[in-house]
Amino acid sequence: MSLARVLTGPQKAAAIMLAMGEEHAANLFARMHEDEIRDLSAAMASLGTVPAPAIEELCREFGEQLGQAGNLVGSYESTERMLLKSLPRDRVVQIMEEIRGPAGRTMWDKLGNVNEAVLANYLKNEYPQTVAVVLTKVRPDHAARVLSLLPEGFAMEVVMRMLRMETIQKEALEGVEKTLKAEFMSNLARAQRRDAHEMMAEIFNNLDRQAESRILSALEERNRDAAERIRSLMFTFEDLQRVDAAGLQALLRAVEKDKLALALKGASEQLREMFFRNLTERAAKLLRDDIAALGPVRLRDVDEAQAAIVLLAKDMAAQGQINLQDGHDEEMVP
Repeated sequence: MSLARVLTGPQKAAAIMLAMGEEHAANLFARMHEDEIRDLSAAMASLGTVPAPAIEELCREFGEQLGQAGNLVGSYESTERMLLKSLPRDRVVQIMEEIRGPAGRTMWDKLGNVNEAVLANYLKNEYPQTVAVVLTKVRPDHAARVLSLLPEGFAMEVVMRMLRMETIQKEALEGVEKTLKAEFMSNLARAQRRDAHEMMAEIFNNLDRQAESRILSALEERNRDAAERIRSLMFTFEDLQRVDAAGLQALLRAVEKDKLALALKGASEQLREMFFRNLTERAAKLLRDDIAALGPVRLRDVDEAQAAIVLLAKDMAAQGQINLQDGHDEEMVP
């Protein structure tokens, strides 16, 4: 079956708009309704690569020209440029932020697709009444996960307001929706514009030590600036030295003890001592004994243990339990 036949209606329209070029497409955008622009823009931004044969099938009358042009690439950037030809900049920014944000047609659909830890971290700074309104509008399972992550006293205030809540006035609901759209969703959309170097740093964090060293060395030969940028963004086990005492103690309470011993077996003496200082004297002695009792261990096992602890630290940081400074913060080095 050809690709053109499995494309949805919006995807076919998006491919044709891209094939027409920015000037002609801009004229069409100017004659469309706002909902049509939003739906078509979303399809264009997520279209990706469309092979030339599929383009020929969709636009037979331009088959020869499109066959010579090759593939089309639908991206956020090309969509944004095209929209700017016919719409005000602030409206284009709004449309693109909605596209980049979580999927969903309404604001409440979108909120239902936001990670509960991210949503809880935002809502904990809002009025309990506002949070109560939000939790009544999202799916019960999602509301339950968000509620469980809110501070206990604050969560109880929210629950009491939800119990006493009567029919929400349309004006109040629109006010909450407007605030969420302006403050939370737009900031979330901006935060989701991932830099390619950040994405590669996360991938490199999950490589074993030998593969990481080999690939980074090869990259340095071809593009030293990119390699240095990726290296500065990587968060490694040794970077736990930048976690403060309270955060490290929280991590120690959560980590598996056998995994910690294995990870510290391959750590620097400086990092080991930092962990020991944040344990009781007895617990530190037991950990030293566990490390010594391990004997020779495989480097791969050490890497896996360290990667697991780094992943745990990142998860705790996402939930606001600890604070991880990025690779640019040189003032945090003890």
